[in-house]
Amino acid sequence: MEPVLSQPVLRLAVAAALGMFIGFERERSEKAAGVRTFALLSLAAAVFVVVERPLLLAVGGLLVVVLGGLLGARAVVGEREGLALTTTISMLVAYGVGALAGAGELVTAVAVGVVTALLLVSKRELHGVADQLSREEVRAAAQFAIIGFVVYPLLPAGERSVALAGATVAVEPRVVWAMVVTVAGIGIVNYAAVRVYGGRGIAVTGFLGGLASSTAVVGSAVEHVREDAAATPYAVAAVLLGNAAMSLRNLAIALVFTLGATVPPLTDVALPLGALAVGSVGAAATVAGRGGALDVSLDRPFTLRYVLSFGLLFLLVVVAGSLADSLFGTAGFYATAALAGLVSSAGVTTSAVVLYRSGSMPAEEAVVGILVATAASLVVKVALTAPASDRRFTLRVAGWSGAAALAAAAVTVAALFT
Repeated sequence: MEPVLSQPVLRLAVAAALGMFIGFERERSEKAAGVRTFALLSLAAAVFVVVERPLLLAVGGLLVVVLGGLLGARAVVGEREGLALTTTISMLVAYGVGALAGAGELVTAVAVGVVTALLLVSKRELHGVADQLSREEVRAAAQFAIIGFVVYPLLPAGERSVALAGATVAVEPRVVWAMVVTVAGIGIVNYAAVRVYGGRGIAVTGFLGGLASSTAVVGSAVEHVREDAAATPYAVAAVLLGNAAMSLRNLAIALVFTLGATVPPLTDVALPLGALAVGSVGAAATVAGRGGALDVSLDRPFTLRYVLSFGLLFLLVVVAGSLADSLFGTAGFYATAALAGLVSSAGVTTSAVVLYRSGSMPAEEAVVGILVATAASLVVKVALTAPASDRRFTLRVAGWSGAAALAAAAVTVAALFT
């Protein structure tokens, strides 16, 4: 295919086709520039690149800008500047698409052309979404773009070793920061899902709420029990589903961040965490059946302070776990995992994965640390239910959470001795 793609005729044909593709929407919308104008713009840019005339390419780009300015001036007189601005930018993009095609970057040219056409035809939908976005939602989207697409690429890849208290601590900055991005991304997905399906049932609000923060589900459940004691069964189910989501989240972290690494995946956590998730879902179904509605109130997708503190916790646990393992052996790391798990089991899970990936911790120790942190998270959720006015709520959460944990332990032990 390479000799075929390098043919100038093919490049020119693709450039013209992409220009026409972008221009169709402008023509249909009865704009000043239509199919022929856009096709010729893309074709001209491709010709200038193929014949290697950079001066002509620059002059052509300048003419596109001037033409766009004239259209803008005409629109100002007619009080339609917003429409002309879109057409002007589209012309400039079409010219750039033609230049890409002429240079042989056909995949990139097609991608840009298709995305541009999609943006043009989705005007109503995009404006509808923009009108419904709150200030906090827009801010969260901008913050996610910064931490995901600006900060992450700037961080060094690979391990970085630091000497501390007579021990060497290996840290992978991108892996730690990737978890910050992951937590923020989960928050956005969870926020959108709760906004769309939040009022439809306990499964959505409890489970999806637990993906971002299972403690947030506990807080919401306590609030509902305070307002109405009749909501106790559904509140218990929400907490149990939050536990299930937490288990699956920790399992995903352990597997995804070790797949493709130089060490084998941490598959040993699959059975206990999977069994805990299944047991928690079964307990929730027993308590509340399939009905009920319990809303988790979220006023924003995530807070930058929370995800940054989450990242700091990852880093601290990595350092503390490595030091504890070096100075006090395996018991030191387990103690660190139990204490940190009271705050965030995901933080401990990620830290154990980072240490395991770097070769600073054996697989068995990492698995036990993840399970200890998960157990600590179950305990702290029971403690968080104490402010509820109905003591049966705390007792039920403790009883059903303990039952799910014991069932998971039994399944794991049975599998080991089978």
